[in-house]
Amino acid sequence: MSTLPRRVKSESKAHTSEDYELPSFLNSSSESEEEEEEWEPKSKMAKRPRLPKKNEAKPKKVAASRSAVARKKVKKVPIKEEMDVSLPIAPAEDTGMQLLKLKEEDKGAKPKTLNQKLEVPVKMEVKSIQGKNSERVEKPSTSVPVVGSQVKHEKSEKDFAFDEPPFKKIKLTTCPEGKPAKNLGGSKVKEEFEMNWDIVQALSEITNVEPWVCANLIRLFQEENTIPFIARYRKELINNLEADALREVQQALEELRTVAKKTHAMIEKLKKEGKLSGCLSTALLNCRTLEELEHVSAPYKTGSKGTKAQRAKQLGLEPAALSLLQNPMELNLFSYITPNTKGLSNIQEVEAGVQHILADIFAKDKDTLDFIRKLCQQRYICIQSALAKVSSKSGNEKDIDKFQLYHEFSCNIKNIQHHQILAINRGENLKILTVKVNIPDGVKNEFCWWCVNERWRPKQFLKPELMRILRTSVEDAYKRLIYPLLCREFRSKLTSDAEKESVMMFGRNLRQLLLTSPVRGRTLMGVDPGYKHGCKLAIISPTSQILHTDVVYLHSGQGFREAEKIKKLLLQYNCSTVVIGNGTACRETEAYFADLIMKKYFAPLDVVYCIVSEAGASIYSVSPEASKEMPDLDPNLRSAVSIARRVQDPLAELVKIEPKHIGVGMYQHDVSQTLLKATLDSVVEECVSFVGVDINICSEILLRHIAGLNANRAKSIIEWREKNGPFINREQLKEVKGLGPKSFQQCAGFIRINQEYIKTFCSSKKADLGSHALLTKASAQSKKKTKPTPYASQQPNPLDQTCIHPESYDIAMSFLSFIGGNANCVGTADMQQKVNAVIQKEGLEDTAKRLNTTVHTLQLIIDGLTQPEGFDIRTDFDKPDFKRSIVCFEDLSVGTVLTGKVENATPFGVFVDIGVGKAGLIPVRNITEAKLSKVKKRRSLGLGPGERVEVKVLNIDIARLRITLDLIRVL
Repeated sequence: MSTLPRRVKSESKAHTSEDYELPSFLNSSSESEEEEEEWEPKSKMAKRPRLPKKNEAKPKKVAASRSAVARKKVKKVPIKEEMDVSLPIAPAEDTGMQLLKLKEEDKGAKPKTLNQKLEVPVKMEVKSIQGKNSERVEKPSTSVPVVGSQVKHEKSEKDFAFDEPPFKKIKLTTCPEGKPAKNLGGSKVKEEFEMNWDIVQALSEITNVEPWVCANLIRLFQEENTIPFIARYRKELINNLEADALREVQQALEELRTVAKKTHAMIEKLKKEGKLSGCLSTALLNCRTLEELEHVSAPYKTGSKGTKAQRAKQLGLEPAALSLLQNPMELNLFSYITPNTKGLSNIQEVEAGVQHILADIFAKDKDTLDFIRKLCQQRYICIQSALAKVSSKSGNEKDIDKFQLYHEFSCNIKNIQHHQILAINRGENLKILTVKVNIPDGVKNEFCWWCVNERWRPKQFLKPELMRILRTSVEDAYKRLIYPLLCREFRSKLTSDAEKESVMMFGRNLRQLLLTSPVRGRTLMGVDPGYKHGCKLAIISPTSQILHTDVVYLHSGQGFREAEKIKKLLLQYNCSTVVIGNGTACRETEAYFADLIMKKYFAPLDVVYCIVSEAGASIYSVSPEASKEMPDLDPNLRSAVSIARRVQDPLAELVKIEPKHIGVGMYQHDVSQTLLKATLDSVVEECVSFVGVDINICSEILLRHIAGLNANRAKSIIEWREKNGPFINREQLKEVKGLGPKSFQQCAGFIRINQEYIKTFCSSKKADLGSHALLTKASAQSKKKTKPTPYASQQPNPLDQTCIHPESYDIAMSFLSFIGGNANCVGTADMQQKVNAVIQKEGLEDTAKRLNTTVHTLQLIIDGLTQPEGFDIRTDFDKPDFKRSIVCFEDLSVGTVLTGKVENATPFGVFVDIGVGKAGLIPVRNITEAKLSKVKKRRSLGLGPGERVEVKVLNIDIARLRITLDLIRVL
């Protein structure tokens, strides 16, 4: 006989009938069952109810208070110690390589901790482990990453032989000089809202990231570290994850915390209303998603009419339902008949009430839901859409035609694409499509058989009429409660995944666009095309200064006369590059310039032109930032300036525009706007930080996007610069008002100080230092308190022009001494030779051990020392595609080979501007790894905006103006 009936038997002995509202929740925590979806360890599950809850609650408080004290110590000290990031760290051997080794060594111990977790709920872990075996205290807690637990093991080893209080050890790990700790503080991640599942394990399962990495990331985010800082300077703690992966973990963490917060709010609400029972509380604490929480809490919400099961319980039929499962031989349903009482007046109503209670028990049982979910994973579940009857009669034909592909659509939920889900959802919202999830009848039949014969099999023989009630209850639970829940879960999961992918795709496209290689050293003419109001012109210098603005009317019969004006301007300012916006009249303006270039009208200048996206230019031109930057310029002319600057320095110009207005996404208006804004802002911060900014010349708008800074801090930095002159070194940032130790730690590595500029500035100031000192002395007599003069007290540091973080300066100087180099030779060929010689002889790992640092930190130091002055990571990315002639749509034919620029990327393909006024589509099936460039490092298989490609025309649909392309190669 199956072990499941025995489980029910053991439950009946341990609990009264009042506790049987949701029976399965009484004997298991969701944490253990979520982590183990297999059905083998049933014998272990059966023993769970024997653990007395009352006895476990008392020692828990002692353990919690002890850990709380340790956590308080941990929290306070790092904030104080962050001030001094330049102090050398005490020698220790816990390098990043050990971090990875520890993870491997502890793999064998991990199953043990999971098995321990199965025995008791999470809240009682500490007590049960301490009570049963004192030696187990040394083992890692079930909610702690393997790495963290190993640090606990090593307390007696030589690495930690300093015999210091715990908080002093943590002081070293909170803000180390290029040597991050393996663990960021205690042995357990403390969350504000405790649940029956471990947040580290849950996060690991959702994101497929190792638990020890998840634990470290949770702590890093709790300490308000930014993604760019973590991705560059804490690689050992995160197993070298990229920024996109960090964002995914951060979003998943926020979702889990949202579930936990809403769960506890619901528990408090139900407690005040007197509706909370022990089993309901357990059921709520088991929820991992908002859908599960909604399913469990819906019947208890204020204003709800109550479920059929609740109404039956109010009539007193719950003992009858439980008796049918536990002791059916003594059950007599006729004894519950009460004439003149609605719901109890006859045997049919009594049976219906018992059926509703049983169906409610089945539908809320975790084992039952886990079984049906696992069963659905093994079967063909499809999502279907069809044209709605209402829309086919009274709908807009144009809108209906847009969804033609989905009028009769069916696809397996495992294979459906993200863009298809978003399209179906949009059609459903517009009432053009009807959508349903189709679960085959075989799933229902197998589920009902399993419930009757396995999970809910009665302990004693059932009379035929009672067996009929049991079968009917199972079918009712599936049809009325479980099937709708599964449909909601499938739709919600598909939509959530599709929205996340859409947002991530938008982020990847935005990154590619922001990191477009700048075109430096050219005078540019920006053209904002137009018909009636003319084409706006703006000529900017190589340093982005506005030289001239004008308006020309190229498309109103005055083209020849205006050509003379344009030629005069180009010759006057020696400008040979024209940048045309891709808005209204772009095609005609492009043809106009191409015709003049082909006729060599601008000789002796060899003029070329390019097309650039003007998305967001008009919005920016009327923004307060544009008014502040160009107060005396007409808003229409500001857009022409913006268009030209987008080629000269795309990053500096595009950060002025709200990311969602740049228009390189997919279904951006259908996804969560909060998630979209957070992701895009994070991508902008990542790009600006990784490129770096020269703090003495950058704009306030660019500065506010650096990791650790915001609008107020950026404004304070600009004010300090205007008042005191340029920053001599990074340490002076600490003098800026509102920029504390944490902000300095986050932003310092991404801020550059040009050493040539500083040397010139310092030499010009030497003559004035004497008189400046007298002025300072005089002002000190009139003021009680004054800050030291930066020119007299500060010295330039050559490392400030590199990507090396100030916390690693001591290690960098040790490395320079080791190779016999000088900090003043940063970026020179001599420095590269010395570094290469030492690394080839000693090896990277041995050198890192010698310097008592990690491989990742040493590699970052080497990069900073060897990269040439003025190094820009954007040089690896594509520049705009400059042209001299134009191709018309009519010139195209199947087989034509063209060069184009990627305009937008989506999950189903890539849109390429081939210069005919209409972008062509390369289907995703035509983009293969063999066709992509091997030289360029890629984050994914896809292409991104700005990349130049060679394509072949496969198909031309003249009626719909659609061009299908095949990718030949990436240029």
